[in-house]
Amino acid sequence: MMKIGALSDTHGHIDEKTLNFLSLTDEIWHAGDIGNPAIIDKLEIMAPVRAVYGNIDGGDIRSSWPLIQAFEYEGLQITITHIGGKPGRYDRSIMGHVNNHHPDLFLCGHSHILKIQHDPQYDMLFINPGAAGKTGFHRVRTAIRFDLDNGNISNMEVHEVNPHMGGNNYVPK
Repeated sequence: MMKIGALSDTHGHIDEKTLNFLSLTDEIWHAGDIGNPAIIDKLEIMAPVRAVYGNIDGGDIRSSWPLIQAFEYEGLQITITHIGGKPGRYDRSIMGHVNNHHPDLFLCGHSHILKIQHDPQYDMLFINPGAAGKTGFHRVRTAIRFDLDNGNISNMEVHEVNPHMGGNNYVPK
């Protein structure tokens, strides 16, 4: 069993509460708009990192990370990209990949809107961890954590930092 932390859209900022939440993971996946390579350095202190670049990332990040990561992990086909859309309205740029690779788990960012949903059309779990950084329209910073074990995804946890409320964490059903 592996515990995965996932986040997106840090835009060069990550707070201590989110770092603490992600410290309890075996691997961290960043779905783009990293904003500053120092973010990856902070994450790599805690666990190995898989990341993709996003639309705001400069050449330093683009030269270190790909646009799409596709790999097998704990018996599941995983795809990570930044601009992916959402179930029913996927971005055209990723549809060829989805149709050819048939991921079991599709992780993307960009919208700054946390969404976790099974997509029956492609029989995959769609995850957008929202936005962990300060830049953007979102009011609450989010990240997620979950277990992968021999083809099973379980124990999905959502982490929230609401700068106006002092921050909190919750675990949905």
